[in-house]
Amino acid sequence: MRRLTVLSIVGAALLVVPSAAVAGPSQPSQPLPPSSDFQKVTLNDFPGEPIAIAVLPDRRVLHTARGGEVRIHEPATGRNVLAATIPVYLHDEEGVQGIAVDDDFERNKWVYVYYSPPLNTPSDDPNTPQVNEGDAPAEGTAADFAPFKGYMQLSRYKLQGSTLNLKTEQKIMQVATDRGQCCHVGGKIDFDSKGNLYLSTGDDSNPFFSDGYAPIDERANRNPVFDAQRTAANTNDLRGKVLRIKVNSSGKYSIPRGNLFKPGTPKTRPEIYAMGLRNPFRFTVDPRTDVVYVGDYSPDAQNANPARGPAGQGRWVAIDKPANYGWPYCVAPDQPYVDYDFATGTSGAPFNCAKPVNESPNNTGLKNLPPVEKPEVIYGYGASAQFPELGTGGIGPMGGPAYEYDKRSRSQIKWPQAFDGKPLFAEWTRDYVKAFTLDRRNQVTKIEPVLPELVFDNPMDLEFGPDGALYVLEYGDGYFNENPDAQLSRFDYVRGNRTPIPKVSATPTSGQAPLTVQFSSAGTTDPDGDALKYAWYLDNDNKVDSTAPNPTFTFTANGDYRPTLKVTDSTGRSASAEVILPVGTAAPVVEFVTPQEGQPFAFGDTVNFEVRVTDDAPVDCSRVTVTYILGHDQHGHPLSTASGCTGSITTFLDPGHAGADNLTGVFVASYTDTGVPPQTGRDTVVLQPSN
Repeated sequence: MRRLTVLSIVGAALLVVPSAAVAGPSQPSQPLPPSSDFQKVTLNDFPGEPIAIAVLPDRRVLHTARGGEVRIHEPATGRNVLAATIPVYLHDEEGVQGIAVDDDFERNKWVYVYYSPPLNTPSDDPNTPQVNEGDAPAEGTAADFAPFKGYMQLSRYKLQGSTLNLKTEQKIMQVATDRGQCCHVGGKIDFDSKGNLYLSTGDDSNPFFSDGYAPIDERANRNPVFDAQRTAANTNDLRGKVLRIKVNSSGKYSIPRGNLFKPGTPKTRPEIYAMGLRNPFRFTVDPRTDVVYVGDYSPDAQNANPARGPAGQGRWVAIDKPANYGWPYCVAPDQPYVDYDFATGTSGAPFNCAKPVNESPNNTGLKNLPPVEKPEVIYGYGASAQFPELGTGGIGPMGGPAYEYDKRSRSQIKWPQAFDGKPLFAEWTRDYVKAFTLDRRNQVTKIEPVLPELVFDNPMDLEFGPDGALYVLEYGDGYFNENPDAQLSRFDYVRGNRTPIPKVSATPTSGQAPLTVQFSSAGTTDPDGDALKYAWYLDNDNKVDSTAPNPTFTFTANGDYRPTLKVTDSTGRSASAEVILPVGTAAPVVEFVTPQEGQPFAFGDTVNFEVRVTDDAPVDCSRVTVTYILGHDQHGHPLSTASGCTGSITTFLDPGHAGADNLTGVFVASYTDTGVPPQTGRDTVVLQPSN
């Protein structure tokens, strides 16, 4: 048990902090092996809009798509099975977020999911194309904002075979959200060695009218979503935090000893372990030390401004004790933002990072806050003097897992001991993974590239499996969609033989049942020239339908099929590939009539849109959605969603992004038909700013 020490008295609250965990040092002496000693193996080329993964003890891989789909990659067959579709509210970044497996999963079969339930939140009415009822007003009264009050839900479900049984849901915790405005509602779930559950939560605040600095707009008629003091700096709110709880057998939870505030402390939530975080989208708990490695996303200001505060910087923190990390008042103890009056446009004094005070009228918690803790790593858009190994570019920090080498494991793909104890750091916008070497006080003493010659295409989530291999969910290049490069992959350390590389195609790719399809394995190779065995899973009964290299198969019933080819070499190594095959109704073809790809526009313009849908069933325009996304480098911020085949969306550019390179206006149209089975079509156009 960790020894507890009293740090300070904060207002009326007793702030209880355990002594800092002392980490076992990383392995600095062994050089990391080259990329050529590893192999990237694709597990799923069609993961939806990928969000999070969880590797099961039997090496099956749960992976989620933001639209609600939970899939399972099954290594025994190579298939990717739809385990469940969770109904979700989709506006801006909402949807399915985190997923995790109970530490005692082999006995209890619990899977944890963090998602946005639909509720009765307003949505856009396609019959009023000039008005978007799904966007919350930026100004108004509490009554105007009330319909958009919602929450994110942390629940758990039983995984029964390959089905996540939604009827078994135990609702554990709700985290309040202000819907209808962007951003930062994501959450990651993980467990420590004592079985405590950790959940990260974003600040649920709109950063686009704060010039890229601290969003602390306190005006009475302003939507509270523009004030991050109400969340990240609020000791009585669960947003902008890392939470720590203990879930019991009934799905209720208790508070473990050693969180930031003692249970019963007025104006605090005892679930809070760390606060003052902006968008802690990804973190991992070290399996040996219980230190929490968190990546916290940066604000957007390109340059420091003495009247407002520091430039945007990403942070990586090793949380070894409860702490306040300062947002929206400070980036670090020596980097305060400036108190700014949005009503008058005047700047006050810099915030006191040693004794931050939350005087916002939107604050429901303590006024006097804990002192600001220093992050272990801070970096900006340009080169870092302290951490030049991080390079330059966008800022998208992901707190990845720490590798725990198991010398007893006989896995042929486990990573080598050179990575033992080194937490991985992924950069979503820079497409890389780095390994951090830490000293005994969790300070970063060395940064090394991880497999720099292999592709990490917008790494979204990373986890080491029980086989010691690294599993990665890659978002790919694009915006709020299943991008062509999106995939679930596994990175193996090669000991001798390599895994075969399957290829698969089908002719035709759709049609009505009965439908006869010719399948081909042309292009399938083995890096070692081994003889291959073929196993085709063509329908949905999980049985091998053919062992021929190029079989023909007739589908007698309509349905959504994912014909899968699994190839196995002479050493038993295997991999799979699949095609998407809708039998029955064809997928609709969705096209933008206007606007068109590359069309110039000025931020602030109201862009009229017209979407043409071609389908083999009558088209219902109320099922068309069009989303406007502010594109920046390889990522984007979804800002508005409208419904209907025609309508308009007003674009804007926030001052924080003004002057940034590689800005675009992205429009994404989507239509799901009413066929059996229903099919979805999409189209994306990217507009180029003329201002």
